[in-house]
Amino acid sequence: MRPLRAIGRAVLIALAALLGVVAALAAFIGAAAITTRPALFTLAGLAALALGTTGLVALASRGLAPPRRRAVRRLVPAATIAATVPAAALTIFQPLGDPYHPPTPVPGQQTWDLPTGSRLAYARAPARGAARPTPIVYLHGGPGVSELPEAVAHFGRLAADGYDVYAYDQIGTGRSARLADPTGYTLARHVADLEAARERIGAERVILIGHSWGATLAAAYLAAHPERVAKVVFSSPGALALHDYGTTGTGIVDRLPAERRGRVNALLYQPRATAAWALTQVNPRAAHAFAGDRELDARFDRITSLATPGLFCDTATDPLPVDGTGFYANQVTLMDRDAADPRPALRAARAPALILKGACDYLPWRIAIEYRDTLPGAALVYLPGAGHQAYLEQPGPYFATVRAFLLDQPPPIAPHTGAEPPADYAGAR
Repeated sequence: MRPLRAIGRAVLIALAALLGVVAALAAFIGAAAITTRPALFTLAGLAALALGTTGLVALASRGLAPPRRRAVRRLVPAATIAATVPAAALTIFQPLGDPYHPPTPVPGQQTWDLPTGSRLAYARAPARGAARPTPIVYLHGGPGVSELPEAVAHFGRLAADGYDVYAYDQIGTGRSARLADPTGYTLARHVADLEAARERIGAERVILIGHSWGATLAAAYLAAHPERVAKVVFSSPGALALHDYGTTGTGIVDRLPAERRGRVNALLYQPRATAAWALTQVNPRAAHAFAGDRELDARFDRITSLATPGLFCDTATDPLPVDGTGFYANQVTLMDRDAADPRPALRAARAPALILKGACDYLPWRIAIEYRDTLPGAALVYLPGAGHQAYLEQPGPYFATVRAFLLDQPPPIAPHTGAEPPADYAGAR
């Protein structure tokens, strides 16, 4: 029994040392909730490591004989601290070092300096022939994932029907400015920027095409400014209400082949990246002081690029290069718990609405149904063979459907009227 008792005591002491490390991490994150100075929350973590390890090891070693107890209480905390501090210095406190690639300027790129304080990069595909009075504004996804080159190249084709087509990088994204205070990334800020952009364009009303998170933004804008929206397209829509984003799953990574999924997870869960994410959850200002935009945007670029095959039906597709992502624009916007619920206002909206949903979309089917059932008269069109990036994977039926909707022509694909998805639907439920 004595060997077993000795083993049990050794395990208990080891667990006490481990709990001291856990206490240090908790103090590091907890102190960041009340200070934005990395030196202070780092000192809090070091103090918790020293005091926690010493105290817990003292408790765990109470049953030892006095000479051995004194040795354990002296050596185990010292060894734990000696191992933990260099490990933290080489992981949590070592910059990630991902190469930063500034996003390439888009031909015709211009800048809006808006009264909201946002400096946004945008591009315009001018109408061909006689211009219609109502322009199209494309809203990219993410949040924080620039699609400016793709938006101009693909949605710019609608200029052939007489529409001025505008696309812009939202604040904190792509070629647009980053905020010095990341807590400024809110849904209300994005809505205000869109309204200011409409005023800058000089249009009484706009047609919105919102893709993914852009659909969430389009819905929020429609709820706030229904008189300013002539028509709206919700493409592979994200959650209708922002506070529902935490319940819609992370299927984009789940859809990846195992090897690529492992590479994404290795980037996500590297210690410094995990620490930056955890700090963002408790105090975005502290996180921003700990790891800035350039460092975390570069890591977010790598993760997003590797994950792009999950946006398509064919997950063996080679990853697409992505640059200009905005880590804080993404994370902090999705944390906005003060965002208004648009659904009450949307139930009274009168702007014609089209919802496009692909067969392999990683976002749940129930989201598209909620859009359709909330917005009066909205039509839901199902696109076989299309994933989340339906406009890239099935551009023919996608743009034929959008054009028919904009031009008040008969739809090339009959709207889906049931609550359940079609039999060949392979996306999230």
